[in-house]
Amino acid sequence: MSTHAKRERLLLADLLEAAGPDAPTLCEGWNARDLAAHVVVRERRSDAAAGLLVPALRSRLERVQAEFAAKPYEELVQLIRTGPPRRSPYALKQVDEAANTVEFYVHAEDVRRAQAEWTPRELDPVFSDALWARVERMARVLGRKSPVGLVLRRPDGQTAVARRGTPVVTVTGEPGELVLFVFGRQEQAAVEIEGDKEAILRLHNTPLGL
Repeated sequence: MSTHAKRERLLLADLLEAAGPDAPTLCEGWNARDLAAHVVVRERRSDAAAGLLVPALRSRLERVQAEFAAKPYEELVQLIRTGPPRRSPYALKQVDEAANTVEFYVHAEDVRRAQAEWTPRELDPVFSDALWARVERMARVLGRKSPVGLVLRRPDGQTAVARRGTPVVTVTGEPGELVLFVFGRQEQAAVEIEGDKEAILRLHNTPLGL
């Protein structure tokens, strides 16, 4: 049975393959090759991937990621497509779904939306609800850097508080767009923003996300 993470994994691999290694992405300073290397290292080299969370290990992560980026691009894409080795925690369907659904969705959009012409994807309701559930669960963590109060709202009125405080900025959009917004892709997220102009500007200039 296919899962959200599995479908997004295959889409990401297809997008990377079609874009080519030198294509731009929304990840600052990274082209498609760099992004592919990041994805592979994250789930195949846990010893290095710890550098994503531990600053003292960042240099090791960068070194290992550079080693993977030097591999043939087609090999990197295939490693993403086939998934992690059996010994990896990500090989467990439940772990893959929990850890990679948002990860792969965001990175797929990093590739798509860095192109000159793109349009928002129309996500099926079940996937949208799955993304919203993650927005609700992670809102406080992802919005902790916001310099103003931040409320995330679906078009149907459901809300999640990402940061308490005043003044308050309310960001309205479909769950997939809200995911991109709180993961620091504010420029490319198709959302409506309401609030004090100065507060909106401060939020706009603040990198959100992990």
